[in-house]
Amino acid sequence: MTLNDPDPARKQTAHDKSFFDLDDFEQRIIASYNQGHAPSSLPADTVHARSLIGPASGKHRDFSYIATEIPEFIADNCVGCMDCVTMCPDTAILGKVVADEQLQEALLGLDGEDAVEMEGMWPKVNKYWRNREKKGDLPGRFGIFIDPSKCKGCAECVDVCGSKSALAMVPKEKKGTEQHSKDWDFYTSLGDTDDQFINEKSVMDIMLKDKSLLYVGGAGSCAGCGEATALRMMAAATGYDYGAENFGIVNSTGCSTVYGSTYPYNPWAVPWTNSLFENGPTDAMGVRARWDQIGWEEKKLWVIGGDGALYDIGFGALSRMLASGMNIKVLVLDTQVYSNTGGQTSTATFTGQNSKMQPHGTAIPGKQELRKELGAIAAMHPNTYVAQTVTSLPNHFYRAIREANEFPGPAVVSVYTTCQPEHGVADNASYERSNMALKTRTWPIFIYDPRKGPRFKDSWDLRGNPSPNKDWHRVRDENGEFQELKFRDFAIGEGRFSKQFGKDGSPSETILIAEDDRLAFWNRLQDMAGIERIIEE
Repeated sequence: MTLNDPDPARKQTAHDKSFFDLDDFEQRIIASYNQGHAPSSLPADTVHARSLIGPASGKHRDFSYIATEIPEFIADNCVGCMDCVTMCPDTAILGKVVADEQLQEALLGLDGEDAVEMEGMWPKVNKYWRNREKKGDLPGRFGIFIDPSKCKGCAECVDVCGSKSALAMVPKEKKGTEQHSKDWDFYTSLGDTDDQFINEKSVMDIMLKDKSLLYVGGAGSCAGCGEATALRMMAAATGYDYGAENFGIVNSTGCSTVYGSTYPYNPWAVPWTNSLFENGPTDAMGVRARWDQIGWEEKKLWVIGGDGALYDIGFGALSRMLASGMNIKVLVLDTQVYSNTGGQTSTATFTGQNSKMQPHGTAIPGKQELRKELGAIAAMHPNTYVAQTVTSLPNHFYRAIREANEFPGPAVVSVYTTCQPEHGVADNASYERSNMALKTRTWPIFIYDPRKGPRFKDSWDLRGNPSPNKDWHRVRDENGEFQELKFRDFAIGEGRFSKQFGKDGSPSETILIAEDDRLAFWNRLQDMAGIERIIEE
């Protein structure tokens, strides 16, 4: 359980102070863990007995020892797109816009050479400078800075930046951890980005504001974790629109509770709790009922869980919650395996995947069952908003979260989340894998909003999928010829399917069965959305 009173107007009573004091937690408990003597120096007191962790305590955790490389910002190449800030799973790279006058004043506190170098790290990108000048608005200087204590060196930010080449991984020795820390301190000293620099039409600008950064980093997730990016984005959208004081979480047991509460570090700046693996939705129904009883109907309550918790063992609890009509939102972190138990198969697992309890052997080549589609099932519940989305398409993801928050009833947002060790992919692969899943119909995106009826097809929206009226999306190959992208093209890029391909890259019969299943589901979505398919010879 993490502590953060959702009602800032409520005064802390003597009783509250007796069992939890945030200053004491940070100065006594966190300091003991950081210094390495907690097991021998800390008593078994009330705070430990209640499993309480202070809000945003992850900010005190230092991961600078993990990686030998760190991203370097190449200011001249930056366009201010905010892709790197949005996709970072560890809140280790952040952006800010400041007025030139404010920057120049802050630079006066630095020595000559340091001031010149620091000013060069705040380019006049078109988005915040020239475009605003043309409109007669105050222009701003844009800066990207890396927190060396949170960066795990996954390099996803560099991968996402891509052709813009505004980031590159360099050895930490090039600048030194101490200088990176000084740069970060300068960045934080400038305060929050002023509201005037936020472009509401550019949804990724929301992470320029401190009120959106409710997942502060310091979580023990794997480098490049696809789940953490989804959590940060959900928290950013909800925090930006409603504020931390109107936001709470019930987290189903799983990876997200392990890396989110490795005592005494908690990345959340909002109150959250978790109960048993299978009853996150049930727990949330109790919280919602109590909140409504005391007049907190407008506060947003999110249930977080993996596909194991919500497709399988907790599916009954989820279905009951949806049928209740209660105003609870659900974020499904779909890795297609029980990541917390070492890749155990779930009903979200793709056919042919090599996973725990469904290994690829001589008799049975990986999982043989077809995947269950939670999004389609959830849409069959009464008055329920449902979205299936990807983090690699931020506009779609943020739209899904915001519409779910606005919806007056239950909502389910299922997001594709890469699990590096269980999928057998590199640390920097979350964005690319998510994007490939979308393009190959492995993970089509959709929104089902019952308010858009009355016709069933009017409630379905498949915008964001490439070639929405065709079976498969096509791209040009290296010879300029059009080639269809299919499930096999996704699967061959991941270790979990490696045994399903021959040395020449030819797919197995099992992969072809899985491919037919992916196409069948895509065609079913097209039919439900009323999309007339183009059949090509």
